[in-house]
Amino acid sequence: NDVADIERLNQIAPLHNPATLKWLRAAQTVFGQRVPQIAVFDTAFFAELPEVAAGYALPPDITEGHGIRRVGFHGLAHAWMWRRWQQLVADHGANTRLISLQLGGGCSMAAIVDGQPLDTSMGFSPLEGLVMATRCGDLDPNVVLHLLRDGGMSMQAVSRLLNGGSGLFGMAGSADLRDLLSRTDAPARQAVDLYCYRIRKYVGAFFAVLGGADAIVFGGGVGENAAEIRRRTMAGMAWCGIRLDHKANEAATGVEARISANDSTVQVWVVPVDEGAVLASEAADLLGPRRDDEARGDSS
Repeated sequence: NDVADIERLNQIAPLHNPATLKWLRAAQTVFGQRVPQIAVFDTAFFAELPEVAAGYALPPDITEGHGIRRVGFHGLAHAWMWRRWQQLVADHGANTRLISLQLGGGCSMAAIVDGQPLDTSMGFSPLEGLVMATRCGDLDPNVVLHLLRDGGMSMQAVSRLLNGGSGLFGMAGSADLRDLLSRTDAPARQAVDLYCYRIRKYVGAFFAVLGGADAIVFGGGVGENAAEIRRRTMAGMAWCGIRLDHKANEAATGVEARISANDSTVQVWVVPVDEGAVLASEAADLLGPRRDDEARGDSS
């Protein structure tokens, strides 16, 4: 059944799927089988990634035989940032190129043209890409082989390390950027530097994918609240037209705001993410009009 299908994906998203299944089963117990439950997948937004962005350089019998491709995650957040930015900027025009940054416990970026993602930083699982709270992000696969072969670690131990014992926490003993930014020790400094460097590196890569960008949007707990992280990730980017208004950036904490300077050719925004609104919209589209609305002839 559908629940079993989701459960089979636990190993790909071990930090989220098991917890989600607990809530799903709890809701079934409380509401019974007659009340429909709708699963809205974070990967759906990236379902039509271009083949060149979705593929890995592996033989077809491996990729097709085992369903290996880059699927992306945080699609709800990236979809919201795109939609909300369109609403905020009335004169955005056609062929708009947006780089969205979802920075929280998990971190990802997307390169989007007119609502269609062309690339994203997460891949087959949420491990690929940026440095995160407890995930390592981009890693040479031979590191895993080395740990298994020469490090005496089990597959389960390596999985726990990469998903829950790496990233900011693994480097500096804390997954809280507020704590790390307040510290002066070398591990904290190195962790923050790598975190920001990896974001800036992907921004440059996505400029190449999009052929430039019209806007960059920050969302997620870190993206919406950490002005210092936004400042560091956008530092030295004047070459591509990004200039922050530092007063606006400092003032933007958990609120919608444009934080780029007037002479910045690339707009930079903070857009608090409302994944719940995307979930509700997707569910409403699937369920269609309520029966009582149909009975009243209400087509609103």
